[in-house]
Amino acid sequence: MKNPEKKRLDQQHTEKKDWLKWGPYLSERQWGTVREDYSAGGDAWNYLPHDHARSRAFRWGEDGIAGISDRYCNMCFSIGLWNGKDPILKERLFGLTGPQGNHGEDVKELYYYLENTPSHSYMKYLYKYSQKEYPYNQLIDENQKRNRKELEFELLDTGIFDDNTYFDVSTEYAKGDETDILIQITITNRNSKPAPITLLPQMVMRNHWSFKEMPKKPTITQQGTKTNPSVHIDHPYVGKYNLYFQKAAQLFFTENETNREKVYEDKNDHPFKKDLFHTAVCNNDFDLATKNNSGTKFAPLYQVILDGGESKIFQLRLTEETLDTPFSDFDSIFKKRQKECAQFYDEIAPKATEDRKAILKQAFAGLLWTKQYYNYEVEKWLDGDYKTTPPPKERLEGRNSHWKTLRNHDILSMPDAWEYPWYAAWDSAFHCASFASIDPEFAKDQLLLFTKEWYMSPNGQIPAYEWNFSDVNPPVQAWATLQIYGTDKSITGVPDIKFLKRMFNKLNLNFNWWVNRLDRNDNNVFQGGFLGLDNIGVFDRSHGVPGGGSLDQVDGTAWMAMYSLNMLEISLRIAEHDDSYEDMATKYFGHFIFIAEALNKMDTDKANTWDDVEGFFYDRLTLPDGQSTTIKVRSIAGMLSLAAVLTIKKSVLDKFPKFKASVLWFKKYRAENLKYEVIQQYEENGDLLLSLVPKDRMQKLVAALLDEKEFLSEYGIRSLSKIHEKAYQIHIDGIDYSIDYEPAESTVSLFGGNSNWRGPIWMPMNYLFIQALREYQWYDGNDFLFEYPTGSSKLLNLKQVSDELSKRLIKMFEKDETGNRAINKNYEKYYQDPNFKDLVLFYEYFHGENGRGLGASHQTGWTALVANLIEQLEDES
Repeated sequence: MKNPEKKRLDQQHTEKKDWLKWGPYLSERQWGTVREDYSAGGDAWNYLPHDHARSRAFRWGEDGIAGISDRYCNMCFSIGLWNGKDPILKERLFGLTGPQGNHGEDVKELYYYLENTPSHSYMKYLYKYSQKEYPYNQLIDENQKRNRKELEFELLDTGIFDDNTYFDVSTEYAKGDETDILIQITITNRNSKPAPITLLPQMVMRNHWSFKEMPKKPTITQQGTKTNPSVHIDHPYVGKYNLYFQKAAQLFFTENETNREKVYEDKNDHPFKKDLFHTAVCNNDFDLATKNNSGTKFAPLYQVILDGGESKIFQLRLTEETLDTPFSDFDSIFKKRQKECAQFYDEIAPKATEDRKAILKQAFAGLLWTKQYYNYEVEKWLDGDYKTTPPPKERLEGRNSHWKTLRNHDILSMPDAWEYPWYAAWDSAFHCASFASIDPEFAKDQLLLFTKEWYMSPNGQIPAYEWNFSDVNPPVQAWATLQIYGTDKSITGVPDIKFLKRMFNKLNLNFNWWVNRLDRNDNNVFQGGFLGLDNIGVFDRSHGVPGGGSLDQVDGTAWMAMYSLNMLEISLRIAEHDDSYEDMATKYFGHFIFIAEALNKMDTDKANTWDDVEGFFYDRLTLPDGQSTTIKVRSIAGMLSLAAVLTIKKSVLDKFPKFKASVLWFKKYRAENLKYEVIQQYEENGDLLLSLVPKDRMQKLVAALLDEKEFLSEYGIRSLSKIHEKAYQIHIDGIDYSIDYEPAESTVSLFGGNSNWRGPIWMPMNYLFIQALREYQWYDGNDFLFEYPTGSSKLLNLKQVSDELSKRLIKMFEKDETGNRAINKNYEKYYQDPNFKDLVLFYEYFHGENGRGLGASHQTGWTALVANLIEQLEDES
């Protein structure tokens, strides 16, 4: 029988039912974002800090804990908590801003995404709330004292969770139908002594009326009876809903509007402001909060004392229906959705170990929980809203001022819903590669967004991320297109050529932007700036090259070679159904050949990027006087040339005689102009291997990649060779620059210093290398063997090598023989506890020596690729 969750997805994508009208779209952090920043200088962190968030109405969204909303974030539900000791009501997650942390911004909370289905028919979120006072000031002060060489001071370091003095707050959602959402909040006292807890399940109407005209202001109005209490919600954009809930001690109503007296020391027009619930609960004064029976923010108040080990369940139901007995079928619906969720994930990797199944499920749950509503219309943001004070004129020439055509109003996959509550172009491409396994239609729609007119610039540039849309992320959208296409075809058995065409036509514009803007010397060697790899260079590659020179980047060139091959492959796949695309295959084949030639020049030119003695590619710096030097840093930037590889089988070549003739022409005539053959391996009646590097160079690079003294860690591929434990130094234009191997947090401040590419393990880059090695294996089979690890005399083919690399990456998340997971290295004591041991976090990157999780702690986005690796290993076992 077909999985019910897959049936719901079929209904969604055939427009029979809108199962995705409601989902986990409520932001985890709206404060401190560029969207809410109306300052002159672009100081987003300080313009709307955490301390103002409870009192100021947001313009572009809402936030909350374990929350949901409709697709456009008009009606928002989340939870508020108070332990009787905190100085503020816990309505949103707290963390350090970039300037406050010794390693950049960082959320300081304990929460876990446990369950989620693609239709959001069932979702589960766990928040751990201390019974002791939350140490807001201690977290800021201690991290301010620490330098970049010291560890971050985390919430578990404060001791507030010692002796199990905390509550587990589990928030679950189950859909009875597309507009019928059942909500269950379970609070458990993990301590042995009684403890008080206050719960406010909050319904908030996003504030449009303070900024623009609305057909009418939304309302939440008390209705129902003592035995069947409820409120009625009337929203001009969403419709009419009822929220049913169990009998509460009090019903709170207020307006979701700014408390001007608190924030600006100005007069309020009325006292019913956004922070009223905070004032009522923390001051134990309910008079004002219970005075009205309607508003735009509502919560029933539950105050209980839980005995040691006791749990209390609270149930609510948000529905378009009018129900006399809203909870009569509540438990049966919940159990059914939970069972369906388990069935959906059991079918993905049925042969995996139970631990791997749990990792996979939480990886996909996190990916789904970080689908967020994202609204940013740059031109309107620059001009300000006519109903508010005009923003400073400096903004018109400030951040993102050249992106006036950008209008984002969609559900987007975020890298990390708190630390990165905005999309990043290359992150999203990797997310889509994972989404394709569970919801290929969403993956396709998500990737298509970035090529739409209200995302892509008219000149063809794809926006990078909201702090600077003009920064350049690696062009991995074509790669992701092929990943999604392949996964979708394997699931459905049907090739989605329309999707390929839609992506290809727009990516062609983006490719031309790259060629015209980032090949400054018109020599097929590319620049591009930081290219997502933050501090991987000896200097900041995005803000001017020392001495006013130019930097030919191996990674920029490799990305473009990979882009060319991806577009070539897409062309051929489309051409099997529409032969007019065969010419485009020849075009991108030519692009690839010229880029490969430029990178691999084997003449005596002092500007060469390949060092044959050291067997590595290095960036080349050219100064205005023409002097040139290579920057001999052995990093994955130089290793990236391995990722540009494509095998075209003879059976495919035979279908396209014009393309095949072009290959033969290039093979014969371009070789006459070079000292080596750039078409790596091809016999006229055989398969074709296109690789950015010749076989002899590829062998040297792979040997370094698999060398435990260089790139190969026990847990995957390091971003910088370990030989740089002895710092590399270079003198440029009177200044000394250096880089050394840093396997953990960054000790330098480039790009804020919270993302480190000088030694740690990064999941997306590892995934690219694994996929590339499999592509080489597809051509050479078992005839091409490598020592694994280098120097071990143990020979493996590249498929076996890729499997072994996958296992090393997965091992970071798996329990070892002592029950510990490498990612939890600093907090093993806590994660040995029965109520912690099965909880998995998906970090931004990982320690190059011990696999400890680093950076953003909920970056399931591209770290969800671990689920792909688990699935891939099980499919081939």
